[in-house]
Amino acid sequence: MEGLVATGLGMVTACGVYLLLRGRTFPVVLGLSLLGYAVNVFIFAMGRLWMNAHPILGAHEGPITDPLPQALVLTAIVIGFATTGFIVELALRSAHENGSDHVDGREPGVPLSGSAAERREEG
Repeated sequence: MEGLVATGLGMVTACGVYLLLRGRTFPVVLGLSLLGYAVNVFIFAMGRLWMNAHPILGAHEGPITDPLPQALVLTAIVIGFATTGFIVELALRSAHENGSDHVDGREPGVPLSGSAAERREEG
């Protein structure tokens, strides 16, 4: 089972890095999200999955699970959602300002003098 989880994490991480290296903003946002999910699953897997274990110390007999990985992943999910929303807003604003959703702010093959900002100033 560990091999399957490790392979799945590797595949999700590789897809996330591939999408981060794309030229458009939407694949970059998806790549960041995939990397965030991969890190969350990695943290969760490092905490181990315990069956019939109590998360709180007390008068219970038997194994005790560590609640810290679950708390960290829950916090990371909330922060990742807020960060993704912020990145999407930045991408939309950049596309509106530059007239292109390319991460460099201009389409490949278009000279610098043909940027959307200069066209707006002229017209």
